[in-house]
Amino acid sequence: MSKSNALENDILDLLFNATAIADLAENDTSSPATSLYVSLHTADPGEAGDQTTNETAYTPYARISVARTSGGWVVTGNSISPFANIDFAECTASPGAAITHFGVGTGASGAGYLMYSGTVTPNITMAVGVIPRLKTTSTITED
Repeated sequence: MSKSNALENDILDLLFNATAIADLAENDTSSPATSLYVSLHTADPGEAGDQTTNETAYTPYARISVARTSGGWVVTGNSISPFANIDFAECTASPGAAITHFGVGTGASGAGYLMYSGTVTPNITMAVGVIPRLKTTSTITED
C-alpha cells in the first residue's frame, strides 16, 4: 500500500512550509520550528542515521538554516527543493572527502533529527577555495 500523490504533497507542505492538512494535521501552534537545517555528508547517512552520520567536517563548515516557508522550499510533484541556491562556507583548510549527500533536519548542530536525505549530483570534490552549493535542482522525493 502506498500514499496518494495528494497526501505526499500535503506531508511535504506540512513539514517544509508549515501548511496544515485540513481536518488531519496542523503545524505546532505553541512553538513551531521556523527553520530547518541543511547538512552536507560524505556518504549516505541512511535511514537509521542522524545529522552527524557521515557529516562533512571541512574548515569552517556549518549547517545552513532555511526558512520553513514557501520562500525557503518549493513543494511540487511529490518532491521538495530549495527555493534558492544554498551556499555553504568556503573551504579554507582540511577539505576531507567529496560531498555526496545532503540532509534536512532539525538541528543547527549536534545529532539533530534527520528528516530526509538525498544525493548531491554531481558530487562536490572538496579542496581549499571550494564553496559547496546545493542548487534549486537538488530534490528529495516523497514516495
